[in-house]
Amino acid sequence: MPEGDTVWRAARALHTALAGGVLVRCDLRVPRFATSDLSGRAVLDVTPHGKHLLTRVEGGLTLHSHLGMEGAWKVYGTDRRWGGGPPHEIRAVLGTGSATAVGYRLKVLELIRTAQEERVVGHLGPDLLGPDWDAATALSNLLADPARPVGEALLDQRNLAGVGNIFKSEACFVARANPWTPVGEVREPERLVDAAKRLLELNKRLSSGSRRLHVSGRRNLPCPRCRTLIRKAPQQDRPTYWCPRCQPSPTP
Repeated sequence: MPEGDTVWRAARALHTALAGGVLVRCDLRVPRFATSDLSGRAVLDVTPHGKHLLTRVEGGLTLHSHLGMEGAWKVYGTDRRWGGGPPHEIRAVLGTGSATAVGYRLKVLELIRTAQEERVVGHLGPDLLGPDWDAATALSNLLADPARPVGEALLDQRNLAGVGNIFKSEACFVARANPWTPVGEVREPERLVDAAKRLLELNKRLSSGSRRLHVSGRRNLPCPRCRTLIRKAPQQDRPTYWCPRCQPSPTP
């Protein structure tokens, strides 16, 4: 699933391509909004919130999208061929006179009133990469369920928005917390929040293939701290990576 840094980069690319321009093409390929047409409206901005994207246009409307597991927005020049996937995977096309944004395999695509954005993102915790970031609130949210394993709590977007499976493992490693340890038993739990923030900030300007990772995807490779072999196990049916020496028990 795309992480907060991926969504941040997608929002920046969409904002750069579309904001300030007038839509000359709008094709929403979902049944509920298939007849909706935003052509003739200016794009005001594209804003990320956790893993959600909010594309605001004139007239008080917002196109809300969520990438889900496999979704992506691709931006093309007017003379470039689209290459993000087969046509049947396209869910949205937004075009100005200079660029076209194509949404592939989007899990969520809906047109809402800008004044009602709270309905789709209001349940989320503080956005790690947003202007409303509040570390104290994020920590309070995590500690509200002290028996919950750290890895599960970090993935819950209601606690803090933007952590996915990769940065769950990375934040736990940086904070020296075992992903299966109950939140309430973690020493200095504020280090988890700080680690998640620093990791996403560090990686948001890097491509996914250039991320600086310590343990994620490194099963049976040496830990960058102690050279112990990294382990992998499922947590909530998702792969979790950790160093058994730097992040000791409980084991899954």
